[in-house]
Amino acid sequence: MNQWLKDDERLDYLLAEDLRIIQSPSVFSFSLDAVLLSRFVGVPFQRGNIVDLCSGNGVIPLFLSARTKANIVGVEIQERLYDMAVRSIKYNKLENQISMIHGDVKEIPQILGIEKFDVVTCNPPYFTANELSDKNASEHYAIARHEIHLTLNEAIAASSRLLKQGGKAAFVHRPGRLLDMVTAMRENRIEPKRIRFVYPKVGKEANTLLIEGIKDGKPDVKILPPLYVYDEGNQYTQEVSELLYGDQG
Repeated sequence: MNQWLKDDERLDYLLAEDLRIIQSPSVFSFSLDAVLLSRFVGVPFQRGNIVDLCSGNGVIPLFLSARTKANIVGVEIQERLYDMAVRSIKYNKLENQISMIHGDVKEIPQILGIEKFDVVTCNPPYFTANELSDKNASEHYAIARHEIHLTLNEAIAASSRLLKQGGKAAFVHRPGRLLDMVTAMRENRIEPKRIRFVYPKVGKEANTLLIEGIKDGKPDVKILPPLYVYDEGNQYTQEVSELLYGDQG
């Protein structure tokens, strides 16, 4: 086991996918948002090319590998997180399907090629660079959560350049950025087609936005049914439980 782990890292289960992932409490641990995005996006089952931007420790590529046989590339700017992702991919013996690039999202279209991908996923930084949040928690979390190296517009512009015509781009963000998201997507030829709001529980305001668009698609957006994370007893709802743990029935 120690050959795979460094410092305070641990090996966590992705139960629904029967995979393992290397995590670190001081550097990065994935959130429910990554699970939701990886299940929300439409992916080809057999072949194709997928790129995941802002990959962190590679959680979304790992999740997607359970849904598709397509080739998956993850992109992460932080070397420590990139290294964790590479080791997780090797641990799960998925090197033939998933590869990682240590690089800046803004430069990735020149590296990987313009209009070469069928699907782009992205869990971008949620907070603007001057927002407080928990920016001082650690450098790793600050970069992951704040627009220090990458703004929302830059993430969407890179996504569009990577996408083939008719390809899909899916993002997870905060509902307060919905209009920014739609505006930037349309400015970059990605037409929003599916939107789903995620709520902590019934009666609360939405705190997560899932949105998918098609490059050069026709205007016609569907607002999907709401997703509730917790029930009245503060337990995961059946839908979220199945996303995390698989069908237990």
